[in-house]
Amino acid sequence: MNSVRIECPAKINTFLAVGPVDARGYHPIRTVFQTITLFDTLEVELADKTSITCNWSDFPAENTLTKMLRLAREIHCPELKIHLTKRIPAQSGLGGGSSDAVGVLKALERLSPVPLTPEHQMDFARAVGADVPFFLLGGTAKGEGYGEKLTPLPDGPTRWLVVARPDEGVDTAKAYKRLDETERPFKEFEDGLYNDFERVAPCGSLELIDRLRVHGASEAGLTGSGSAVFGWMPDQGSADKVADKLKREGWPYAEAARTLARSEIWQDRGLANLK
Repeated sequence: MNSVRIECPAKINTFLAVGPVDARGYHPIRTVFQTITLFDTLEVELADKTSITCNWSDFPAENTLTKMLRLAREIHCPELKIHLTKRIPAQSGLGGGSSDAVGVLKALERLSPVPLTPEHQMDFARAVGADVPFFLLGGTAKGEGYGEKLTPLPDGPTRWLVVARPDEGVDTAKAYKRLDETERPFKEFEDGLYNDFERVAPCGSLELIDRLRVHGASEAGLTGSGSAVFGWMPDQGSADKVADKLKREGWPYAEAARTLARSEIWQDRGLANLK
């Protein structure tokens, strides 16, 4: 095998509580992650020289893929030609960049002559970013610490949702800084949607949460630090209709999706041969 195609899923946070900044200058969190069926695509093949291209014109030169590849060179990974097709919007709290980084690891599982152990994968994931390790697990999971301390939760029944985003994106570092200016408890885990970042979310995100409720979402809320939001829908038909309504209302991004179980991530949906 000399090439693979990797489908890299997005995530939502159904619960996200942020603690006060600690002695290291980081924020401990309590969160519940859930993978969903929105995907970026990585096309990866062996090459004489490593290169990365992307369909997104604003793709930065320094990114999660370059960080992961630098770490992978520690185990003498082969040179790779990578093309990324981005569909998960950036600065949205959907974890696209973190998922893409794990997609590189999954490509190396198939393409590298040097075995990539689970321990290597987890070490590299932690080094790239706090929420990257979750994508090695997928499904539903609690995250604690800085998001890297994971507890797998059983996959529940499939649920449909609509993910939507206003024009404005959110810089995560700036969102944490704004959140530090507010007084809030460090909430314990609880049922139902909750996200501390709604306190400092863009007006467009808050308006979209209201629109999702108006259109029939049983619950709606922000994911990550934003700016994307999501709402639970009763079925696929409802999700498709509401996504279409939001687009007709002029919102730039609205997509129907469903929850993605742990058994579906990487093993079943990803890693299909290109050639």
